[in-house]
Amino acid sequence: MKNKLGQYIDELHRLVTKPHSIMEVCGGQTHAIAALGLENLLPEQLRLVHGPGCPVCVTAVGFIDAAMRLSHEKNVVLCSYGDMMRVPGSAGDLFSARARGGQVELIYSPLDAVKLAANKPEKHIVLFAVGFETTAPATAVALLQAKQLGLKNFSVLCAHVLVPPCLEWLLQMEDGKPDGLLAPGHVCAITGTEEYIDLAHQYQLPIVVTGFEPNDLLRGLVECVRRLEQGDYGVWNAYARCVQRQGNSVAMQAMKKVFSPENRYWRGLGNITNGGLCLCEEWAEYDALKKFCMGDISQEEEKSGGCRAGDVLRGMMKPEQCLHFGKECTPLSPLGAPMVSSEGACAACFRYRNVENPR
Repeated sequence: MKNKLGQYIDELHRLVTKPHSIMEVCGGQTHAIAALGLENLLPEQLRLVHGPGCPVCVTAVGFIDAAMRLSHEKNVVLCSYGDMMRVPGSAGDLFSARARGGQVELIYSPLDAVKLAANKPEKHIVLFAVGFETTAPATAVALLQAKQLGLKNFSVLCAHVLVPPCLEWLLQMEDGKPDGLLAPGHVCAITGTEEYIDLAHQYQLPIVVTGFEPNDLLRGLVECVRRLEQGDYGVWNAYARCVQRQGNSVAMQAMKKVFSPENRYWRGLGNITNGGLCLCEEWAEYDALKKFCMGDISQEEEKSGGCRAGDVLRGMMKPEQCLHFGKECTPLSPLGAPMVSSEGACAACFRYRNVENPR
């Protein structure tokens, strides 16, 4: 593998003749790049920037606050993934809510929440559904199963977000627009590449779908640089073993049965047209916000104490350029969500900041 990686690095140095900035969209890609010390090996004219591809990081503060309130509702158990437990809301996090008596259950799959609802009919189970198109199908399957089982004590706090609308939002910005994109392979495995083709042609830039292994990342990076040097734009698939142009039709059908797109506030970024998913009207009885009469989710930002998470998520700055990085802001005392999540750029830079990976 080392020989192959070395060949990719050599090819990048041979290809690059002018400055390029390439955004890796996915937080998993960011962690892989940091773990490899990859940026230390790239040509000086090639700059990698981190993107907003961490669903935990962009989940609006209002959703965290709603989850905390639900955990304190009588006979309610809130089911959450572990990554969400330490993400700060406006008045604490889910760990602090549980310490104050809130009922919060850690789960690994949405079906765990369905099973809990079936086993505890005296409790109302709320699934805190977070993630990109990758995890939305599992939430859809959980809803379909809950309906099939006739569970009236199950509902969903739906915080799912969609990647292409956010990328379009970023590409419309005057500042910080990347020259090319490494698209998230796990998302494209579900959705396919059609929406990315439209983006590539509209904004005339190369988009390369890639995975997370070293060979995948470097193969995608070489392809993107080659297209930039040639002045090409379009979509290229460097992750063909997992991604097909049409995506996963079964997963997409499940999503279409229960979800519809809606405008969504992304933490650190702003309101993005059709940037999220909500439950369709015919699934309203499973919507926790409606069931508990909670109203709309607040779009207020958290008091971040000078945290620059929004600039990091937009690729405007590196995490280590923030004055609070590694000082007031660490994984044990995070000021913002990117330092909390296992996919957050700040957490990646903190964990791997001393990695040097010479050839």
